Amino acid sequence: MRKTIRKILATSNPMGDLEALERLVQVVPETDADALVLIGNLFPKSAHTRDYGVFLRLLAQANLPTYYIPGPQDAPVWEYLREAANVELIHPHLKNVHGSFAFARGPYLVAGLGGEVVDDGKKEEEEVLRYPAWEAEYRFKVLWEVKDYPKIFLFYTHPVHKGLGEGGSQAVAEVIKTHNPLVAFVAGRGQKKELLGHSYVVVPGDLSEGEYSVFDLREHHLETGNVR
Repeated sequence: MRKTIRKILATSNPMGDLEALERLVQVVPETDADALVLIGNLFPKSAHTRDYGVFLRLLAQANLPTYYIPGPQDAPVWEYLREAANVELIHPHLKNVHGSFAFARGPYLVAGLGGEVVDDGKKEEEEVLRYPAWEAEYRFKVLWEVKDYPKIFLFYTHPVHKGLGEGGSQAVAEVIKTHNPLVAFVAGRGQKKELLGHSYVVVPGDLSEGEYSVFDLREHHLETGNVR
């Protein structure tokens, strides 16, 4: 095991596919990854607390420091949060960083905000997870207190990228540009990386399609894979 995290295995949108998650856990040793990132939707809408428990206990079998956030369909959010809190008592290497942050070997700081971030709209956490721009800005405001740590961000929502003509959230783009993380992992179609300011934005692929990616923090190399 490396003393610092270098390679991060990431994926998104498992959508309750426990078979795909089990296969992902099995390929972890082949990837040389030091940490795992998972971006919701963990389950389709209206999953029960026990569903999240089964999912997170299986995820813990990867035996890597793991950082995860919910997607828009992981609602109501208290079902997700309740079981995340319970499972993390038993498996402390799992870290829910939704609206929060955790430290990783490096030392790095890993922060995230799940659900959909909309530039105009109201906060919603019961039928769907949706957060207005001000919430994203406020949640990440605390990072000014730990500004010297290299940062890794997790968002479900892709940032707008005017240079590449890609749509997304202006608020997420502003948070990334303001805090300059080394990398931001986001949900989206395909498996790719791109530069936004001085930060890499990585779309790791959908686990429901078997997709995952491994990002090297030192070399900035993205290797894609599929568990199917």
